[in-house]
Amino acid sequence: MNAIKNIIEKASKLNGTVVLPEGMDPRVITAACACVDRKICTPVVLGTAEEIAAAEEKAGLKLAERGIKTIDYTAGDAELENAYLEAWNAKESKKPAEKQKIIDLAGAQKTLRTKRIYFGGMMVKLGRVDGLVAGSIASTGDMLRAAFHTLGTQKGVKTASSCFILDLKKSTASGDGVLAFGDCAVIPDPTAEQLVDIGLATAQTYRDLTGNEPRVAYLSFSSKGSAGGPLVEKVQKAVELAKPRFAEAGIKMDGELQFDAAIVPSVGKQKNKDGAVQGDANVFIFPDLNAGNIGYKIAQRLGEADAIGPNLQGLAKAMNDLSRGCSAEDIVGTICVTLLQSTTK
Repeated sequence: MNAIKNIIEKASKLNGTVVLPEGMDPRVITAACACVDRKICTPVVLGTAEEIAAAEEKAGLKLAERGIKTIDYTAGDAELENAYLEAWNAKESKKPAEKQKIIDLAGAQKTLRTKRIYFGGMMVKLGRVDGLVAGSIASTGDMLRAAFHTLGTQKGVKTASSCFILDLKKSTASGDGVLAFGDCAVIPDPTAEQLVDIGLATAQTYRDLTGNEPRVAYLSFSSKGSAGGPLVEKVQKAVELAKPRFAEAGIKMDGELQFDAAIVPSVGKQKNKDGAVQGDANVFIFPDLNAGNIGYKIAQRLGEADAIGPNLQGLAKAMNDLSRGCSAEDIVGTICVTLLQSTTK
């Protein structure tokens, strides 16, 4: 349904800036050049002169020829380091004394001069750039640690999570060509409280990236008490906790629902009489990572949907992870997702 095309078109109108910390990767060099050539955004690439030169040679491209700024993070940046020191120690000071890990300036310098994603994260935090994209080489764990330690989560949100945008080959019965699935990549077994944050964040991501109004379904193997047990009760609790927050946000939400009751109107009307969502959901919240990861891959491999993500969400500012098997065009797409997310942070 051309979801990624629409995302790229919308992002190109923002005149944004994105930092790409993994300048030693030829795919990053190619993506940065593509962003300039296609007038999508202004990229900033991190890396030593030697790293970037080697990556440029493999990519067959030169950043300087396109006016792309590069920064050697190992050389240090006093403003970023002092800001990191202040933020870290402020957070640690709120912990019990025996659990505090207070650092000095040398510790802050060591972190930012050896961990390029932390350096980039602080650039985002201080507003030098609109967002960060990395993970073509770094692991998801490395990305999340950097995100938590530099950006933190949004006000009122304790949980960072992820979602995939599913660009369907054929619209649902309710006319939706694009869906969102969350969480499919970050939290293995979320609590009921975390499911609330995941649902709100996924709804916001869906709205940011598609421009469409979200209709959220919390999924289970039970529909409105048709089955019982701890797994069902967790989703039921999440829905009860979520109701006032979704109402305040003006977002339609319902659960617990089986997938057919959430996406097939005729089934939804039968299994969820008088429900807020009756087979017309476009945002689906899975009860755990097993279900979410399996679910999006079934949609991708059997349903032939294009899966855009994982898109990190719930962070104070925009930062996104890449698959280590990504292509340069995947990086361009994730850059555009990040730019759109940055407009609501």
